[in-house]
Amino acid sequence: MNARSTQPQREFKNHDLVDDISRAGVRYEKRPAKLPNGQVVEGLYHAWITLDNEAQYNSYTTDMVKGVILAFRAASNARDVACVVFTGAGDKAFCTGGNTKEYAEYYAGHPQEYRQYMRLFNDMVSAIIGCDKPVICRVNGMRIGGGQEIGMACDFSVSSDLARYGQAGPKHGSAPIGGATDFLPVVVGAERAMAACVLCEPFSAHKAYQMGILTDIVPALKVDGKFVANPLVETQRMVDEFGRNVYGEGKTGAALDEGKALMKRGTVDLSMLDAKVEELCAKILLTFPDCTTKSLEELRKPKLDAWNRNKENSRAWLALNMVTEARAGFTAFNDGPKDDREVDFVLLRQKLAAGQSWVGSLHDEIQPKGGKKHG
Repeated sequence: MNARSTQPQREFKNHDLVDDISRAGVRYEKRPAKLPNGQVVEGLYHAWITLDNEAQYNSYTTDMVKGVILAFRAASNARDVACVVFTGAGDKAFCTGGNTKEYAEYYAGHPQEYRQYMRLFNDMVSAIIGCDKPVICRVNGMRIGGGQEIGMACDFSVSSDLARYGQAGPKHGSAPIGGATDFLPVVVGAERAMAACVLCEPFSAHKAYQMGILTDIVPALKVDGKFVANPLVETQRMVDEFGRNVYGEGKTGAALDEGKALMKRGTVDLSMLDAKVEELCAKILLTFPDCTTKSLEELRKPKLDAWNRNKENSRAWLALNMVTEARAGFTAFNDGPKDDREVDFVLLRQKLAAGQSWVGSLHDEIQPKGGKKHG
């Protein structure tokens, strides 16, 4: 598709913060824009921002947070970019939140350092929700904890039906105040937001779609050359909504075993996810750009108002919490044995009820048995 204008190309100023936006763990690339019929459009692109830390489920390190900020600023400024696609590497996770190894080994016990980190995190969320282009979260796998928060900062979310969603805060020594407590009540209502943020129980992409968190979902499991819906969803729904006893332990267990067997036979194929993302990008391409941006700005206001109201107070609390529960929770997750990465919550509550101080042995006493020892 050729541009009709014969006017000379204007020499533009560079409004990016830095000339080199590349950072380890974050990929930024421009892919050719396409019309709904698949025809490539000359001179127009969609910016793809990819969290590239697959070995650690695309959890973001401090340097990666900087990379996301710079990438979104660059995409927002790019005159030839129509949409932004935000995703993760591989097929296991979009993002599982902050890098718990870095949290446990560097930030735990150092509130001043974590406060500075949270300034960067807040800027990352603000860069996403303030982008001048529509932002599509391509959910290729788990979207958990801080990953759920930066995902909800996006305008649209298109998901593999194998993805899992949820918060992790009170289970791992934090509170989901990096966006979840701001965005979820707006999107799903107070009651469901309360359950998601306090109970920290993961849920399926199908449930996320039903709750209103997702724009669309597509199958990603291929068995014998054909796409099939997530075979674990119905069994999980039975457990989530009614409990195993309603259907009977045997029936639920058999269905779960069948679903797992089908999962093992199949392979993950994200081609339908990519096609759905391209379809959404193509639809947005055929709109007035400034009218679209203004629509985004207006529709973002409920989330943005809540975010701006709370982010600085949340930053201060999260920093101080690194001395007590966050230190204990992140240490347990990082150092505990594979099958036990949570503190002894009952023992903690008993000791606090008895007046024991966090200054002293409490941190070590509630750690999982069999984990790394700390002096």
